[in-house]
Amino acid sequence: MTPRVLVASRISRSAVELLKSRGFEVVEVNEPPEEELANLIKGFHAIIVRSKPRVTRRVIEAADVLRVIARAGVGLDNIDVEAAEKKGIKVVNAPESVTQAVAELAVGLMLAVARKIAFSDRKMRSGEWVKHEAVGLELKGKTLGIVGFGRIGKAVARICYHGFGMKVVYTDQRCDQEAEREFNAECVDLETLLRRADIVSLHVPLTLETKHMINEDRLRLMKKTAILINTSRGAVVDTNALIKALREGWIAGAGLDVYEEEPLPKDSPLLELENVVLTPHIGASSVEAQEQAGLEVAQKIIELLK
Repeated sequence: MTPRVLVASRISRSAVELLKSRGFEVVEVNEPPEEELANLIKGFHAIIVRSKPRVTRRVIEAADVLRVIARAGVGLDNIDVEAAEKKGIKVVNAPESVTQAVAELAVGLMLAVARKIAFSDRKMRSGEWVKHEAVGLELKGKTLGIVGFGRIGKAVARICYHGFGMKVVYTDQRCDQEAEREFNAECVDLETLLRRADIVSLHVPLTLETKHMINEDRLRLMKKTAILINTSRGAVVDTNALIKALREGWIAGAGLDVYEEEPLPKDSPLLELENVVLTPHIGASSVEAQEQAGLEVAQKIIELLK
């Protein structure tokens, strides 16, 4: 029987061609809703998704020959891993593929907020010359607090330490002495990090423990001049608390690529705030990252099914 792969999100053409060249039948659809996906999944041995669509318990239970669920990216929060494991379905992803892309976006958001780049661009386009209102901060010598010191967290530290001369403090489940030597980094608890950091960058998965990790109490610990960057998952931050913090000046600004509700609702108060920079979940959306992510999961599917 020819193994069949359902590509349910857009991935690189080279990954699709790789699967086809190895004798796989590939069917491509673009982020179908749950009901449609549950009907489509029958007869497929593997499925590839990105951050969407969600591979729910309903979809998994509807599958009859499914053996692999592949996420062309890092997180697995749009996949019911428990339901997959119960059916003996392997869940794989591409953890290394998007590291540099997400890290570079995080640093880009830092610069955009600290130097008021997006604010200045908006004003210029509306005919305003805001030279005096757009005085920003340099990153050099500032303290960077990294919450989650995995691949992406370390990549951000590498850029900021070597490129800007920033001081690095971090919090993670375990301290990393090798990384501490490379970046002269200090391992601290979350509350200490929030109090000390000029810029806080979030790089944790979404779990029961990390949901609303950054809440009102913790936002109040941060410096009034501090900037919050989130390129991890939207629900790691309590959105209502963040809006309050930005409006009332508990912190200076934020750079966000992820949101509790995506797409971001058109009536979101975040859209009205001048001290926040917003991007539409594009951390992994570089040509290079998507190429690598697609090829990485395609190769894993080939190895598991062949």
